[in-house]
Amino acid sequence: REIKMRKLDSTKVRPLKSEQLLRIEDHDFALRPGFGGSPIPVGIDVQVESIDSISEVDMDFTMTLYLRHYWKDERLSFHSNKNKSMTFDGRLIKKIWVPDVFFVHSKRSFIHDTTVENVMLRVYPDGNVLFSLRITVSAMCFMDFSRFPLDTQNCSLELESYAYNEDDLMLYWKHGNKSLSTDEHISLSQFFIEEFSASSGLAFYSSTGWYNRLFINFALRRHIFFFVLQSYFPAMLMVMLSWVSFWIDRRAVPARVSLGITTVLTMSTIMTGVSASMPQVSYIKAVDVYLWISFLFVFLSVIEYAAVNYLTTVEERKQLKKRGKASGMYSIDAVQAMAFDGCFHDTDVDVDLTPFSDRCEENETRARAASVSNVDTTRVKRKRSLKGSVGRIILQNNHVIDTYSRIIFPSVYIVFNFFYWGLYI
Repeated sequence: REIKMRKLDSTKVRPLKSEQLLRIEDHDFALRPGFGGSPIPVGIDVQVESIDSISEVDMDFTMTLYLRHYWKDERLSFHSNKNKSMTFDGRLIKKIWVPDVFFVHSKRSFIHDTTVENVMLRVYPDGNVLFSLRITVSAMCFMDFSRFPLDTQNCSLELESYAYNEDDLMLYWKHGNKSLSTDEHISLSQFFIEEFSASSGLAFYSSTGWYNRLFINFALRRHIFFFVLQSYFPAMLMVMLSWVSFWIDRRAVPARVSLGITTVLTMSTIMTGVSASMPQVSYIKAVDVYLWISFLFVFLSVIEYAAVNYLTTVEERKQLKKRGKASGMYSIDAVQAMAFDGCFHDTDVDVDLTPFSDRCEENETRARAASVSNVDTTRVKRKRSLKGSVGRIILQNNHVIDTYSRIIFPSVYIVFNFFYWGLYI
């Protein structure tokens, strides 16, 4: 009875090895299928799992995908009553022929190996083979930053056989345009993914000939809101802050100079921060145009006050010379006091202007009490001088420069913003 039970127990029967079933040892798999005949067609389809990163500095992207190959090798056909396929892991790959597809312009890539190597081989009874890999690849993307950060980048991942040219192997998309599929949840922090598309072409090498090449194309449009918050909006605020000096009295030297220098240094910091995160390209980017024009407005506001201050000093000296006081000790002390404390200690001219410190008020009050008659005379002369030329008006009543600047600077900056955003958007 024990002997009969052992014979009837099918679980004790040793199964055939897959290698024996596929007759691997009977063939030379160093040669491609159909060697010496027409090129073997190898179909490809790709499922993109994720786009992990886009690097502007390195000009590359990193993508994780499932790469599947389809071909027919009659040497792997086997007899099956139920017409079922056999599935194997990566241990059988080294014993049979597989296509030598590689990624053109790839910097680095690897096959995932957790918990085991992510490789699958499925063989059908008629010899059709499915070979699937899960790969992460970093490849070059030739980016154009002339419109940065209002740009759209077109990148592609290219597949090609390394050893077999078009006479031996023909790569093609297995299901046409539907051969490329993507995960619905793919998203990037700085880009919108506008489209994915598949295409094909030929590549020529002078020493080895023509090769079939497949392309995975995708377009990326950059999110602008991040750069508006980090670059454009601070630059706008610095330009508008520099205009505040036009409303500050021209005799308040420390206030206007410190405001101008502060805005210039802040603009320099913003420009340095943007350049540090970008590749050192030899052409001008869109953000460079905006920041440099904004820097120019800030710089011109400082130059504007330098002109106002200089013309004020020249005019006051002329007024003092006319009264015969240009060589007097009092006038020299007044000019020196203005240079050091920022207050113009006027005796005969411009006493109707508002002072900015207590010391200025005391000096102006004393001067006003001593020369009331001269005040009326100066005002009359100033009103008459407005009928002269514009250049004479600026010299005799030079705060007009500030008045014009309050209108010209904002108007020109608004026009610049209108043309800038209209051109790049």
